[in-house]
Amino acid sequence: MDATWVVLLALVLGMSMGAGLSVFIFSAVKRGEQAQKVINPTVPDGVDQILGVLESIGIVLDASDNVLKASQGALALGIVRAERIVVPDVQTIADEVRRTGEPQTRRVTLEGARSGEITRILSVRAAPLGTRYVVVLANDLTESIRLDEVRRDFIANISHELKTPIGAISVLTEAIASAVDDPVQVRRFAEKMTTEADRLAALTADIINLSKLQANQALHMPELVRIDDVIDRAIESNAVVAGARNVVIARGEPSELTVYGEDPLLTMALQNLVSNAVQYSPDKSRVGVGARLVDDVVEISVTDQGVGIPKEDHDRVFERFYRLDGARSRNTGGTGLGLAIVKHTAQNHGGDVTVWSRPGQGSTFTLKLPVATGDDHVTPIPAARLERTQI
Repeated sequence: MDATWVVLLALVLGMSMGAGLSVFIFSAVKRGEQAQKVINPTVPDGVDQILGVLESIGIVLDASDNVLKASQGALALGIVRAERIVVPDVQTIADEVRRTGEPQTRRVTLEGARSGEITRILSVRAAPLGTRYVVVLANDLTESIRLDEVRRDFIANISHELKTPIGAISVLTEAIASAVDDPVQVRRFAEKMTTEADRLAALTADIINLSKLQANQALHMPELVRIDDVIDRAIESNAVVAGARNVVIARGEPSELTVYGEDPLLTMALQNLVSNAVQYSPDKSRVGVGARLVDDVVEISVTDQGVGIPKEDHDRVFERFYRLDGARSRNTGGTGLGLAIVKHTAQNHGGDVTVWSRPGQGSTFTLKLPVATGDDHVTPIPAARLERTQI
């Protein structure tokens, strides 16, 4: 009997100790989970989804400034590395939010880490997220700032370019009024006025053409275009000017190549290249025009024997209103928009334009376009559809 009580007592004690041990282990596990949450906090619900759909740069920081979440943009621009913000100016904004408890917005300049990388300008906004977190958002303003600068420069350049012919016409009008009794002088002033009016009309036409090329979906009626026809029209339109200066325009062998695009735009671009070659070549020199197929690209080259272009200016010559020799360009009737028109025409046709040139050795401009394949039928385009095309 005594032995039975001993066994029962031992059983009760064992169950009690087991229950107590279970409670202890459960409590320890709970405390461990709570400690783990403090050490490795989780991002509030919904933040992952928001960062995933944001086009801007997004970063979430915990109480110790560890990066819990970062968008691809933050990683790509090198703002976040090894779960830390490595751009001091961005970290400073986050620190300011912790100190004040208020959202902060500033612009940050992000220098390129490697040679050749562009400097980026970011609009950074940081704000508290709950009581422990800070969210940092950034928008890349680099491209919009560049476009604003281009627009401002374009407007300033247009204003400057328009002043010359408008001012000249105004002066010539006064001169004609004062020389009304001198037919010879009136005729001379009238001819100069016509020249300035033509220059003004040319500038206006080029501005309109360039604006159309820069608009969305500039190619409204793409069709199969024969490159040989484009070359023939470009040479023909510059034949009179070239003949007056004894400049020979030599045409290469017919290529029988075709591209898809708008014939008037391609003709305008090539006419501008040939016109430039003639204008900047010395008298009694030679200009070459030809086309060839390189892989799947049609290359239309225009070569002159002019003064050449320094290497540092090769990219800039395609900028609007950029002139190597401003005085000579104006004397030849140039508007400074011809090569910009060529560049945008090439881009709208899925191609490019390049230049090879050395001072004293002339220049070669090459218009590169994807070759057309398939149907060889071409619908002729009336010449009346062409707007003014010479620069």
